[in-house]
Amino acid sequence: MEGSVEGLQGQVQAARRNVFLLSAVQALLGSAPPLTFALGGLATYQMLGDDKSLATAPLTGFNIGVALGAVAVAIAARFVGRRAGFMLGALTGATGAALAAGALFRQDFWLFALGLLLVGVSGGFTQKIRFAAADASPSFYKPRAISWILAAGIVSAILGPQLAIWAKDLFFPVTFAGAFVALIPLNLAAIAILMMLKLPEAGAKAAGDAPARPLREIVLTQRFMTGMICGIGSYALMTFMMTGAPLAMVIGCGFSTELATLGIQWHVLAMFAPSFFTGMLITRFGTEKIVAAGLVILMGCAVVAHAGIELWNFWGALVLLGIGWNFGFIGSTAIVASSYRPHEADKVQGFHDIILFGTVALSSFSSGKVFTAWGWEAMNLVIWPVTILCLVLVLLLMRKGRAAKPA
Repeated sequence: MEGSVEGLQGQVQAARRNVFLLSAVQALLGSAPPLTFALGGLATYQMLGDDKSLATAPLTGFNIGVALGAVAVAIAARFVGRRAGFMLGALTGATGAALAAGALFRQDFWLFALGLLLVGVSGGFTQKIRFAAADASPSFYKPRAISWILAAGIVSAILGPQLAIWAKDLFFPVTFAGAFVALIPLNLAAIAILMMLKLPEAGAKAAGDAPARPLREIVLTQRFMTGMICGIGSYALMTFMMTGAPLAMVIGCGFSTELATLGIQWHVLAMFAPSFFTGMLITRFGTEKIVAAGLVILMGCAVVAHAGIELWNFWGALVLLGIGWNFGFIGSTAIVASSYRPHEADKVQGFHDIILFGTVALSSFSSGKVFTAWGWEAMNLVIWPVTILCLVLVLLLMRKGRAAKPA
């Protein structure tokens, strides 16, 4: 018994060390998305002529890159290991940031889209960090490990938007180029931290484990499908609204770029600040209840956004959007992580993330189209059918769980 306790303590200590290092990497690499979403649409808007409907197209390229990165990181992990794979992802992010900055100097729309695509590929690698932390942790520590990784986003929430504000005019009159240049040293610093990581590789089958199930069998289970659909719903809605908000604030309502960027900062803070206690809430109340709470909060985002177009409406809606995403996405990730065995991880996670971020890419592209055609109010209406569908699925999963418990 004493040996087993000591062994468990050793596992927790190793998990905590990995989580600490991975959180630092997450904080640095996670600064790219808020900076990109704060400035990407506005930078593209400047390049375009009369047709502004493609203003969010490079941001769609970013999200397509995330989907591609979700596949690439699984391939990289198989051939060079997870640590080297994450380092490759950070290097890709630095390359993409350099191309994006160069495109702004040249006013080259397609080069800018390529740059954001590569930054997105790096983001796909970064998304794997939460699974890497969970897979390297004992089962009871997984929700907390995921929460601490996402809690590192608080640093990203401050660092990314502040870099956007501070560095956007660094190469004036080439607006926004300096902000993308500033991403390069962040990626290089992440590589240095990753060199210290000692991460057990996922996918190894332990003695006594049941044979790996076919992917089709796993993904058709009610638990996996509910987790994936709710994760997709939470993330796609967040991206859809976050992508359109700066355009609605600056182009639609005449607010300054700085106020729009600060709105994104408050949004990203709200995305990650609850992560300090989301894991504990999941432990106390259950994963499904936290996901349901997140969906209700996303509905609150729609209510506040519908109420008007004052600054507080935008900022309030963005804050609720972030909190709702946090509860919905962390909870959904925990549901998905509990639906497969450790040696089934890579194929299931790869399938999950390619579907997730492929849908997110479509949501960011449609954001610009919907805003240009119908405006901010129409965007808010999209929240309702998605959250209602997800809430029904969560309630059905909760009902099944209660039925399975012995009387």
